[in-house]
Amino acid sequence: MSAQPHDFMPADSPLPEKNLRAIRAALVIPQDREAFDAGLKAVLDEVRVSLDLGALNAFVHRWWISACDSVRDPEGRRQMHIRAGQVLAGDIALEGKPWREILAARGIDV
Repeated sequence: MSAQPHDFMPADSPLPEKNLRAIRAALVIPQDREAFDAGLKAVLDEVRVSLDLGALNAFVHRWWISACDSVRDPEGRRQMHIRAGQVLAGDIALEGKPWREILAARGIDV
């Protein structure tokens, strides 16, 4: 079983369509848009070489989940990026268990 964005979103929050244009439009945090643009360039380069659309499909799915999160909780995404920057800069230490471990204990595939 894997968690889907619609499992956590209020029923009245419309999900973005699952296409590149809608996903990018839903990414309201600059760091998300920058990472999306860089990742899209890389995955399109990969697809040109491999001629396998699987990598593009995986990219769209991963970013659609982030876009759904951005629509549901833009302030939460801003705070996530702030905290990640602080952790990377060594300003704060990580606490608790890794999220993958927590989700695995709940039987959720990541």
